[in-house]
Amino acid sequence: MNKFWLRSLLFSPVLLGASLLGATSSMASEVQSPTVPSPEQPTAVTVAPAVVSSTAPVSDVPTIQPVRPRAGSMRQVIPVSQLAAPESPTLGAATPTKPGKPMGQVTSVSQLSDVQPTDWAFQALQSLVERYGCIAGYPDSTYRGQRALTRYEFAAGLNACMQRVEELLSATTSPLLTKEELLAFQKLQEEFAAELAMVRGQVDTLEARTTQLEAQQFSTTTKLNGEIVVVGAGLIGDNIAINSDTQRRVDAGKSTSGTGLPAGTTPNTDIPENTILADRIRLNFDTSFTGKDQLRTRFQANNITPFQGAITGTSETRLAFDGTNGNDVFVSKLQYRFPVGDKTTFYVAAVGGEFNDNMFTFNPLLESSARGALSRFGRFNPIYNLVSGGNGTGFTVNYKILSSLTITGGYFAGQGGSDPANPLNNNGLFNGAYSAIAQLQFKPTKTIDLGFTYVRAYSPFGAGFGGAPSTTFSNNPFASTSATGAAAGRVPTTADAFGWQGTFRVLPKFTVSAWAGYTQTYAQRTVNTIGGQGTAADPAVENGDQANIFNAAITFAFQDLLKDGDLAGLVVGLPPRTINSDFGPSGNPVLPNNRRIDQDTTVMAEGFYRFSVNDNLDITPGIIAVINPEGNASNDPIFVGVIRSTFRF
Repeated sequence: MNKFWLRSLLFSPVLLGASLLGATSSMASEVQSPTVPSPEQPTAVTVAPAVVSSTAPVSDVPTIQPVRPRAGSMRQVIPVSQLAAPESPTLGAATPTKPGKPMGQVTSVSQLSDVQPTDWAFQALQSLVERYGCIAGYPDSTYRGQRALTRYEFAAGLNACMQRVEELLSATTSPLLTKEELLAFQKLQEEFAAELAMVRGQVDTLEARTTQLEAQQFSTTTKLNGEIVVVGAGLIGDNIAINSDTQRRVDAGKSTSGTGLPAGTTPNTDIPENTILADRIRLNFDTSFTGKDQLRTRFQANNITPFQGAITGTSETRLAFDGTNGNDVFVSKLQYRFPVGDKTTFYVAAVGGEFNDNMFTFNPLLESSARGALSRFGRFNPIYNLVSGGNGTGFTVNYKILSSLTITGGYFAGQGGSDPANPLNNNGLFNGAYSAIAQLQFKPTKTIDLGFTYVRAYSPFGAGFGGAPSTTFSNNPFASTSATGAAAGRVPTTADAFGWQGTFRVLPKFTVSAWAGYTQTYAQRTVNTIGGQGTAADPAVENGDQANIFNAAITFAFQDLLKDGDLAGLVVGLPPRTINSDFGPSGNPVLPNNRRIDQDTTVMAEGFYRFSVNDNLDITPGIIAVINPEGNASNDPIFVGVIRSTFRF
């Protein structure tokens, strides 16, 4: 009966019950506020749909045990049972009359501009506010009634109390309202029916606009994320590394000309044991138009010289964050990411596209160049850097087939001597170097990820197939040069690369990751002579010649060892090396049938510890050891000591 009775009183929605409160604020400084307990569950003022119903006689309303008021109520609150409503449907006079001069009765409530604190209606609502906590708006969640309210302010407060009591009725099966309270609600609704009806139209309009604003509340926003890497590094070793072909020539007392030695070096060139201090600065401007997409514009300046070429003789000693532009500022990345439906995400890169940015690489804790592994090889399988070298133009798309199964495809043009923005031959999006990728990621449990990756790559200049870091032979399997003639020089090359990866979170703070990669490369033209080797009758490279490359690694990551945010990492792996090749003339007296093959296996080991100084600074010391560099056991080991400081803001 209670629920039916109250719902017959509820009228149309009205804005902000807080308007009742706001109307009383102007007298707060003149009259001391009564203390009212904070409502346990203050409700925002909304308006219930209008319910039109006949009013039951008072005799039909059962006597209900009232809810006990909370402790600390107002100094003087008139209970509803003590409020005597005037017999006529009008409010009493706002001020007392002088004896002997009775005030004339107002015949219409519409003639009243305000509801005074001395009116029975005002006091009735005040009592309901205190009893049920149905209006919020002041810092201490109290209702302060010390001054007159407009009839619309009063109607808003009345509606808020109706809604609050209805919520309480819906949440309990116990008696809640007294007979007097039900009668008071009925009387208040009758006297303020016109105001409730008038406000209803305004509220409907505002609710529609609010719904529209909520749906379109996102505004285009650009955020700046900065990152600075400052590195101190140095090399320890004997001579620069030489490849297996050069070593055999040295052992045979033959000339080393044309065997791939870095310019300006000899087999006995010393490694420069100097310490460097260099930096890489990145400013990422991340813009979103819908809240789900991201446009990233990256400005970069760096001067970290790669440890390769004439410095060490091999790219196997490269650091994860190296690269130099003389600290000139340039746009290093321009990429847009956006979803299509709930399962598909597209990535489009105009500059600086990297597969590892847009897909899972199965080495999640070590893949970051600024906070993960110190070595370039320790980040992830080199298959993701094949030919494009992490600086391509193209796209990637991820599609979640199932919650445990994701497929990724992508295409990047550029690098390997090609420019996707250049319309000349051997350039452009589809006439120059490219890498096309497909990957299947399977997640059988929450702690295990398994994946298979395939890459089809092409370079008109024959380089970039080791993914760098790698041996010289795996990077350029057929000794391609910049010469364009068929008699000597450039060897366009294609490749089919396969990668098997997995990561296993053994414990919540301990993760093991591993990968293996196998690449088959194919020469796309016949070249008679390269590096003084081969003739027209016995070419150095024949169209269809093949060279195969292998790499593998296992990594260990320990999180939060000394404090939250710390990371200890260990990497042990075999950088890409050429295990067999058809390169070379068959009649070479010094290197019969095994030209450009890495005779030994390079082993790379890395250990580091990342100290999390605070939320904005990490310091990571570590050491990298390269054993048998360039796939040649005759080379001495090369050690790289590194201290990396990473600032984020």
